[in-house]
Amino acid sequence: MAAPSSAFSDTKPHYNILDGFRGVAALTVLCFHVFEAFATSHLDQNINHGYLAVDFFFILSGFVMGYAYDNKNMTTVNFLKRRIIRLHPMVVLGALIGAALFYLQGCEVWDVSLISVSMLIVATLLNIFLIPATPGSEIRGVGEMYPLNGPSWSLFFEYAGNILYIFLIRKLSTRALSVLVLLAGAGLAAYAMFGPEGDLCVGFSMTPAGMLGGSLRLLFAFPAGLLLSRLFKPAKVKGVFWTGSLVIVILSAIPRIGGTENFWMNGLYDALCVILVFPLLVYFGASARITNEATNRVCKFLGDISYPLYMVHYPFIYGYYAWVKNENLTFMESLPGAAALVAGSILLAWISLKLYDEPVRRYLTKRLLKVKK
Repeated sequence: MAAPSSAFSDTKPHYNILDGFRGVAALTVLCFHVFEAFATSHLDQNINHGYLAVDFFFILSGFVMGYAYDNKNMTTVNFLKRRIIRLHPMVVLGALIGAALFYLQGCEVWDVSLISVSMLIVATLLNIFLIPATPGSEIRGVGEMYPLNGPSWSLFFEYAGNILYIFLIRKLSTRALSVLVLLAGAGLAAYAMFGPEGDLCVGFSMTPAGMLGGSLRLLFAFPAGLLLSRLFKPAKVKGVFWTGSLVIVILSAIPRIGGTENFWMNGLYDALCVILVFPLLVYFGASARITNEATNRVCKFLGDISYPLYMVHYPFIYGYYAWVKNENLTFMESLPGAAALVAGSILLAWISLKLYDEPVRRYLTKRLLKVKK
């Protein structure tokens, strides 16, 4: 494990392999979103299960939260300040990038020319403060809670998990927490197999089904990660990062299972990934130690850019989507643009981290938490 920067020393040292896994998962989300431009529904999208990375993020978040804060004596206000400092600067930046690019994203699916500047400003403020838009009231017209930067929806649920943690979940005994995880896991599996889409690609819209599915995703994954941190006893394992990263990539890329007639089969696959495989990946990732400096650097880089990458790439996905639709491109015809989008998003994530996120967090840490140099 490597020690965090002194400016952010509010938590214990972190697990580098888990950081690397988080970065790999963020890359699978990016690729999943690229292929959205060529899908007509969940049934025919390549890189089909990239949405499961969000569940992996929630499990990681619960595990790290328990590791960092479970036995730490702090006030509720201090905890919430720390979480806002850690999460919100990139929420703001993602919203501003989305607003800046909005009028460059016009296509047949959404006509941005119909949106006034005042409506865009309101949407930007709503996104900055994580106030969700309801279907029919958002400016893109496709039902997203945050139409300027779609992935902000998971931050809405991440904040909900943080609030539940500080006010309720951390006070539960391990036995009570186990019961919560068991019940939430059963609800999540039932939703995945028998829900309207037969998958867990849900939570980004404030429809009843979307809010139910998104809530179940959080209510299993976050407490499951917390429970894992309480029960954790490291195993002796080697080579976990590269093997685990390959597992994440393969699970994300698996085509849709069961077709239109057997939704439950794909739902079962989703449930098994989230309830069984992902906790095991976190367990083995936390158990292993990196002995190779090159691997350590890869994990650190991936961990560093993971959250910025997740929060800055999607405004460019909107533009890529519009380009593909307007030009009626195949994937191979758009491949140079897709490659540039991926490479550019990674570069922008690193620049955002170094020139914006880290300096802003240092400033807020010193001002709000009274941390001295």
